[in-house]
Amino acid sequence: MAIDTAELLEALRRLHEEQQADILAQWKRSVSFGDQVADRWSRARALGFGEGTSIYDSALVLGDVRVGARTWIGPHTVLDGSGGLVIGDTCSISAGVQIYSHDTVKWAVSGGIAPFERAPVTIGSHSYIGPMTIVTRGVTIGRHCVVGANSIVNKDLPDYAIAYGSTCRIVGRVVIDEQGQVELRYDRPAGEP
Repeated sequence: MAIDTAELLEALRRLHEEQQADILAQWKRSVSFGDQVADRWSRARALGFGEGTSIYDSALVLGDVRVGARTWIGPHTVLDGSGGLVIGDTCSISAGVQIYSHDTVKWAVSGGIAPFERAPVTIGSHSYIGPMTIVTRGVTIGRHCVVGANSIVNKDLPDYAIAYGSTCRIVGRVVIDEQGQVELRYDRPAGEP
C-alpha cells in the first residue's frame, strides 16, 4: 500500500489546525503539535511516574528517572537520570528546567580520556523549581522548597528553603502552619541581592 505523502501532510496540517483551535478555545493557549496530540498523563504513566503526574511531549527524559504522584513537568525540560534522578510528589518542574545527574567537563577537557562524572539528584516532595533553572549533578533539594527562575543550583538545599540566583543562595524559608496555610518568609525583601 503506497502512502501519498502530500495527502498525509495535508491531513496532518488539518489535524494541527483543528487541535490548535480546540485548545485555544478551551484553554486559551497554543502549544506545539507534539503537545497537541500527545497525552501528558499517558506519557507519565508509560514512564512509570506516579499517579496523576503529567509530562509534556517536548520534555527530554534520559536514564533512570523516578517521579512521584501529582507532579507537573513543564514543556522543554531536560530530566537526565543517567546518574539517577528522583523527583517527589506534588512538585512543579517549570518550563525549560534542566536537571543533570552527569557532566562531561573532565571528559571534554581531557580530550576524552577522563570518564563522565555521575551523581544522583533528588528533589524532595512539594517543591517548586522555577522556569529555566539548572540543577547540577549530585544536588539534593529538600522538601517544600522554592527555587526562583533562572537559578543555577549546584549545592544542596535543606527542607523549606527559598533560594534563587546564579549561583543559587538561600534567601528565606517556607512556613506552613497547622491549617496548611503557606507563607514565604524572606531574609530580605524579594528581589534585593
